[in-house]
Amino acid sequence: MATKTRKTGDGAEPADRHVTGDLVSGDRVSGELPTSLTIDVTLPEEIHSTPDEERAVSIDDETLRAGSILGRQISTTSINLIPVMPDPVEPAPSDREADEKHSRRNRLRGDVSSTPESAAMLTADRLLEQHGRKRPRPEGLWQELVYSSTFHLINLGDSKRVKARKELDARISKRLDGGTRFVPVLTRKGGVGKTTITTLLGMAMSDVREDRVIAIDANPDRGTLAERVSKQTRSTVRDVVTKAASITTFSDFANLVSRDETRLDILASDTDPLLSDAFDEDDYNVVADLAARFYSIVLTDCGTGIVHSVMRATLQRADSVVIVSGGSVDEARLASETLTWLEANGYGALVRNAVVALNTATQGTNLVKIDEIEAHFRSRVREIIRIPYDPLLAAGSVIDYSRLQPLTRASARELAALVADGLPSTRDE
Repeated sequence: MATKTRKTGDGAEPADRHVTGDLVSGDRVSGELPTSLTIDVTLPEEIHSTPDEERAVSIDDETLRAGSILGRQISTTSINLIPVMPDPVEPAPSDREADEKHSRRNRLRGDVSSTPESAAMLTADRLLEQHGRKRPRPEGLWQELVYSSTFHLINLGDSKRVKARKELDARISKRLDGGTRFVPVLTRKGGVGKTTITTLLGMAMSDVREDRVIAIDANPDRGTLAERVSKQTRSTVRDVVTKAASITTFSDFANLVSRDETRLDILASDTDPLLSDAFDEDDYNVVADLAARFYSIVLTDCGTGIVHSVMRATLQRADSVVIVSGGSVDEARLASETLTWLEANGYGALVRNAVVALNTATQGTNLVKIDEIEAHFRSRVREIIRIPYDPLLAAGSVIDYSRLQPLTRASARELAALVADGLPSTRDE
């Protein structure tokens, strides 16, 4: 029990008249107070209530010594953790409406779309009855034989070679919405077949695609692109610039270009050496703007100089580029330096999407390791394709696409497919 005191007069008088020791004598404290006084105070015990959830994860405060836990049974407490899964995110209404607008997926036959359908939804697969349709006649020697001998009852489909050809055609004829695509063909060295590659690429595309393709000779130093096809006009880019205000229809523009049998249109460069330097950035923009009104793909045969103003205007419009390299050491090095220049001037995206056309018809190709050149360019660009030697190309005159060797045409078609793969399908105009 605690002993309480109170101050009175000249000393302290116990509240209950009891003090431990020999200080009490009757009712008064006699003598002097001791120099030290001990008072025992008993306090109530502290009570701490531990919540159940805290007790479940608490750890006893016990000092462990080496070997002290041997022979003792260790108890554990398991805690089940239940993850809280977020609520599924519903697609935005705009995304759902767009899906319903362009697809009938998850809809039964005859169901009405919640949004107006576009005309593209009226496809033959949707409207025609399957039993009234016949598969197209197969292509291939064995396939055609079986189809004919069974009176059209057994259709094995196309042969592997025909399927591969049609798949390549589908890549080349890739649909392009939202404006014209521009593809410059360039390199820092002349004489590597840049103009030839431009012509082959344009012919391979025009031979398959249903839209219009044009190749423009933008070489300020008297290009020779127009000499690769039969000339049907003497007009050049200078005439287009001069008559730009009067060109309002495709017929007006078509009178200034030459058309190949593959339907490739070619616009020649200035032939007068006194005027060749006059074709600059502004002139190219005028020609490019007019070409964009009538063509889906514009190929530009650039000059060897990459610092002139026409090159800047060309690259600003480019959706992809084709870099032409020869098979010699210096030709491959200059082609690689072209990529370095593009990266250093802010065209890194074009480099990553570029296609390198390796012309193996140039001198010195049989003396170098072509595989090593390919390995170098594959580390920098998207694709690389070899263009084989062809006597018709080596002549440097008019190119007849139908008379090219099969391997040459196959390479040109593969180049066209690779370029088309890198072009954006849709974009804002």
